[in-house]
Amino acid sequence: MQKKSDDFSMQEALRLARSETGQQLYAMLQSQNSDAVTKAMSEAASGDYSAAKQTLSSLLSSPQVRAMLEQLGRQSHE
Repeated sequence: MQKKSDDFSMQEALRLARSETGQQLYAMLQSQNSDAVTKAMSEAASGDYSAAKQTLSSLLSSPQVRAMLEQLGRQSHE
């Protein structure tokens, strides 16, 4: 998802989060480290996207997660 953050609407984020891939990604991240996911969601909800990204950075480096993120990126352009 290479779009600028101001071009990415909350409606689009919710659509992706509710997609099958989004749900699978969330479940995978939860199973790896639910505390980090909860913390990142709280940070994002308060508008601190940089902190949320940092919190999830170690989880986002796995090949499976990266593949799902790429798939979500393609879905965001549909």
